[in-house]
Amino acid sequence: MQLSCPVPTNDYEQITLGHGGGGTLTNKLLQEGVFTILSNELLDVHHDGAIIQMDGPAAFTTDSFVITPIFFPGGDIGELAVNGTVNDLAMCGAIPEFLSLSFIIEEGMLMQDFWKVLYSIKSACNQANVKIVTGDTKVVEKGKGDQIFINTTGVGKLHPKAQINLSRVEAGDLVIVSDVVASHGISIMSVREGLEFETDILSDTRPMNHMVIDLLEIYGSTIRLLKDPTRGGLASVLNEIARDTRLGISLDEKKIPIADQVKGACEILGLDPLYVANEGIFITIVAAKDAEEIVADLNKNEFGKHAAIIGEVTKEHPQKVVMKSGIGGKRVVNMLVGEQLPRIC
Repeated sequence: MQLSCPVPTNDYEQITLGHGGGGTLTNKLLQEGVFTILSNELLDVHHDGAIIQMDGPAAFTTDSFVITPIFFPGGDIGELAVNGTVNDLAMCGAIPEFLSLSFIIEEGMLMQDFWKVLYSIKSACNQANVKIVTGDTKVVEKGKGDQIFINTTGVGKLHPKAQINLSRVEAGDLVIVSDVVASHGISIMSVREGLEFETDILSDTRPMNHMVIDLLEIYGSTIRLLKDPTRGGLASVLNEIARDTRLGISLDEKKIPIADQVKGACEILGLDPLYVANEGIFITIVAAKDAEEIVADLNKNEFGKHAAIIGEVTKEHPQKVVMKSGIGGKRVVNMLVGEQLPRIC
């Protein structure tokens, strides 16, 4: 649930270089903003780092977020930063627990916008059940940033039933996508290009850790691999899997879930939805015997209503992704060349 954002209590309407200088303004920005809004028992200690307890194997990941615009249909850079790192941990089979949070803010950013980002971060943390426990804030001169860049690093204990590894993927396994593809990238492009569609296309940014944990609890080692198709989209992540496993992947175009309005927007923009970025779906490769049950369970979740089996791992065409088209032909689906959608995460 998104928290309401009050008006900032400080006297400045914009971020100044002084807010990054380490003195009174920095202290006030942190105390009234970061520490108050994101308060928890570990952050409130105000150490230079966080002291945490971890028992057994853990996953560790980091990511940086430089999206333009920072507010977009369905989300903003704040919740994107939390969800992105939470989801990376979930793809490792881990239970996300603790995050670090670092800001690089451009001089002149509206204080109200910074407050909105902070409240989005807090809402995303609540939804994912994670805590911000340490971080950093820097301010750069106007023109040397893009309002705000965020880095988040996360750690979490490995789920005891998780056996997520490329080496476990084998011919005959099936490929499942958890929901509709390409919504995030198209929502960003619609804002940039000033496009108006008959229905709003919203980003799919959301935490997937709860859904993944539920799957691991039930199916355990049946889940061979988990990947989130962010930059480069579905096509690129499947090509990475084919390359690294030295196996082939066969796709069925008709089975790939794409919302009609997203498909229409891609046609207008001349984009292939297989290469458009996502932020709230995942690919899982599973043993064939449990694939249909896994899809049925995903379909019960609000974030998996359109989950579907879209392909199969095969010994044919090793290291290639080949798709059966809607009209019956076949084509090789290559990895994204260049940058199709800049600044989408």
